[in-house]
Amino acid sequence: MSGTQVLIAEDDFISRKLLEANLTQMGYGVSIAKDGEDAWQQFNAQPTRIVVSDWLMPGMDGLELCRKIRERENTDYTYFIMLTANVGEEENYFRAMDSGVDDFLTKPLDRNQLQIRLHVAERILMSTSRIQSLETMLTICAYTKRINFPDEGWQNVEEFLKNHLGIQLSHGIDPDYYEKHVKPELARLTAKHEAGQ
Repeated sequence: MSGTQVLIAEDDFISRKLLEANLTQMGYGVSIAKDGEDAWQQFNAQPTRIVVSDWLMPGMDGLELCRKIRERENTDYTYFIMLTANVGEEENYFRAMDSGVDDFLTKPLDRNQLQIRLHVAERILMSTSRIQSLETMLTICAYTKRINFPDEGWQNVEEFLKNHLGIQLSHGIDPDYYEKHVKPELARLTAKHEAGQ
């Protein structure tokens, strides 16, 4: 998901700049918010699929931001990573998970840990996108039997099943179709050939 937009919500200037630099180097687009309220305004105007937010911020904290994102209707699933030094106690984990947090990163930021979390986010978001797409109505051409898949255009059924469900097809023939159509046609052609000899 290279190029995916990530929203950063972080009130500490140095942490914010460090996150921005790392995400940019990894190929992500970055939107920056200086606190939870700013992040919510940006998200509400233009939802992103990944949010990395500090827990403790003035005004709206990370938990409230996460809850608001989860409550927003008609929004694709957003993977929410909480950046904090505040997760030490089990109770904090439960509070965060109840608010809809998907994962945690501890301060100070570790680039490798950030990259690991983002790989997990990409896998989850790809799966949720596939499920969402499969739950919607797909258009299939009555003539060519090709499927029009959102954001991908027209493709044959074999391509669709391979790309979205990992299913490889082999080709056969429906026995009923064979008996009703193919077998009589073969018999007709055989008789015609024999009559011509």
